[in-house]
Amino acid sequence: MSLRALVSTLFIFIAPLLQAEPISYSRDVQPIFTAKCVACHACYDAPCQLNLGSGEGVQRGANKLPVYDGGRTDEQAPTRLFLDAHSEAAWRRKDFYSVLNAQGSQAALMARMLELGHATPLAANAKLPAELELGIARKNQCALPEEFASYAAKRPAEGMPFAVTGLEPQEYQTLQAWLAAGAPVDQQALQPSASEAGQIAEWEALLNASGARASLVSRWLYEHLFIAHLYFAGGEPGHFFQLVRSRTPSGQPIDPIATRRPNDDPGNTFYYRLSPVQGVIVHKTHITYGLSAQKLARVNELFFSGNWTVDAVPGYGPQRRANPFETFAAIPAQARYQFMLDNAEYFVRTFIRGPVCRGQIATDVIRDQFWALFQAPEQDLFITDADFREEATPLLAIPGQVAQLRNLPLVWGDYKDLRNQYEALRNEAYADAPAPDWSNIWTGNDNALLSVFRHYDSAAVEKGLIGAVPQTLWLLDYPLFERAYYQLVVNFDVFGNVSHQAQTRMYFDLIRNGAEQNFLRLMPAQSRQALRDDWYQDSGQLKLWLSYPPLDTDTPSALALEPLRPKQSFVSGLLARYGSLNAKPDPINRCLSGSCYRANISPQLQAVEQRLSRLTARPAASLKVIDQLPEASLLRIELADGQRQVYSLLRNRAHSSVAFIMGESLRYQPGLDDLTVYPGVLSSYPNFIFNVPAAEVPAFVAALEQSKDATAFERITQRWGVRRSHPQFWYYFHDLARYIEETEPLETGVLDMNRYQNL
Repeated sequence: MSLRALVSTLFIFIAPLLQAEPISYSRDVQPIFTAKCVACHACYDAPCQLNLGSGEGVQRGANKLPVYDGGRTDEQAPTRLFLDAHSEAAWRRKDFYSVLNAQGSQAALMARMLELGHATPLAANAKLPAELELGIARKNQCALPEEFASYAAKRPAEGMPFAVTGLEPQEYQTLQAWLAAGAPVDQQALQPSASEAGQIAEWEALLNASGARASLVSRWLYEHLFIAHLYFAGGEPGHFFQLVRSRTPSGQPIDPIATRRPNDDPGNTFYYRLSPVQGVIVHKTHITYGLSAQKLARVNELFFSGNWTVDAVPGYGPQRRANPFETFAAIPAQARYQFMLDNAEYFVRTFIRGPVCRGQIATDVIRDQFWALFQAPEQDLFITDADFREEATPLLAIPGQVAQLRNLPLVWGDYKDLRNQYEALRNEAYADAPAPDWSNIWTGNDNALLSVFRHYDSAAVEKGLIGAVPQTLWLLDYPLFERAYYQLVVNFDVFGNVSHQAQTRMYFDLIRNGAEQNFLRLMPAQSRQALRDDWYQDSGQLKLWLSYPPLDTDTPSALALEPLRPKQSFVSGLLARYGSLNAKPDPINRCLSGSCYRANISPQLQAVEQRLSRLTARPAASLKVIDQLPEASLLRIELADGQRQVYSLLRNRAHSSVAFIMGESLRYQPGLDDLTVYPGVLSSYPNFIFNVPAAEVPAFVAALEQSKDATAFERITQRWGVRRSHPQFWYYFHDLARYIEETEPLETGVLDMNRYQNL
């Protein structure tokens, strides 16, 4: 045994004697897990399902079965923390095994994994060995306690924390002493404050009001808020709540009902309850929604001010899941759509960032960067024309309810036909409507203009128009908005089989196409064909013929746009008319005056942004370093006064079309990739961090501009990169979350490093 190992072993036994009080899980252990482990071990994609964000997750342990399996033919039993089981024994029955219990004379599995990692430290800021498999495609080994010896012999460099700078000596000693003492876990469940409890009572009273009308509204609200991390006006920092269905009424302990989907039958008697979110907040699942007295009044105004009635609340089942327009037909469509518009950023985030930790299942059928706009309710025929709504509603059913693989072709054909019948009906109805003008675009609040970045390893939805003018824009009306939400959030089953997942992705392709078609209707009729052909090049033309309805090239637009540059002309008009709603102006990526920086920042930062703007609006064919950059790099600029500014460098991939769910490489156009550079953290999944003193930004940008190959890029990462092995890796990594906390405190959470690359 080496001297270092001997000292560490002795300390494990001596440390408890030196401490004034026993090690506390909540005070001493969870903070270490939060700092060094949760970045990988959280959500469904935690390796081996080992979730270290809470005492319940730690005690639950690990499971060899992955949640994400795109090829499974049978659906999988859900394993959701705090929902699908509520004791260690119950999790053992679901094939989870302990990582805390000692095995005879052998220490706990976690202790041995930590010891293996502690014995093989990484060389400071060196590139990791190529044989270390990284990324979300890595096949996790999930060694059982009795398999550890074989694992360690075959994989001596794969202890924990895996492939990253490890624990500090004191952290290591604390964890080992805790494990040696039997790993006791003191549960400290989050409790609402007095102010929060009062507001909870008000909301639960509304949601559990009697009567068919109130019950139907509550069901619709639940299905639209179940995924949210809710917070209250005047609430405590870090306190968030989830809307659940419970067997117990208000005033009693919550007993959550575990159904596969939020719109499955919860049984005869249940109550809507607001339950505190337990465990560490992680950014990738942290989609926030605020509750307040004003929001409560808005709900009453939208849903209960009219005289509409309902005789009985609809039942549950596949048909009710498939068509929420039928299920909730009694609720005025105006109220439903306006509620979603009021909070459009939240709803788009739910289906772009959530509800799962691997949103890349959607990336084959949407662009990496685009802007989203919304049709004004008063111009939406589904809202204003009862006859159109009645005829359209049966055609708006969405697939995914029948998950038998052998039926996939028939089921998909039926739903595709329904969708195209609806599009034909829509085109006919809108051909008789007034030509669209600027009033067709909803401008009710700063949720009206949204930017979406949905890369394979990254996702963000932000208010405002960020980035260069994108290749495509979406115009979402109520039928599209609601279908996107139900298809990708409410009805999506992360534990479902390949048939369910394929139906979800294929229908999302149709939703994207519908949103593009809506936008094209704003363009001059004679310009639409050329625009669509640009979006559907090569094999995309085949998809136009196979799956999509004909393009309307006849009905006019009332927007006075330049026919040769209609999209650019539209964006100019949009900003001129509704610039006050553009929450995040972007002179770095759309520099018109030569001053390519924000006006309200220091001269030093203005100089930084002016220089960074040289990296934007350039395709990879002329800025070769784009080929070397991952999708989401975070740039940390250290200022002379000791402060820092964080920028996201997002690589947007170009494709001839995104009309198929497979064969992306056949449509990829790497020479047309470009970069979006914007202040802030626009990703839950940083792929790499660069740390650059402000004085060195000119040299950093020049090096990027001059980099032509991997060798030149290697010099950049050596000088400014923060590799997984950097001695201060965790400081820089968590500083991104600290930056979010300083700039958008409600949005902060631990970021994910499963996708952090070995550059």
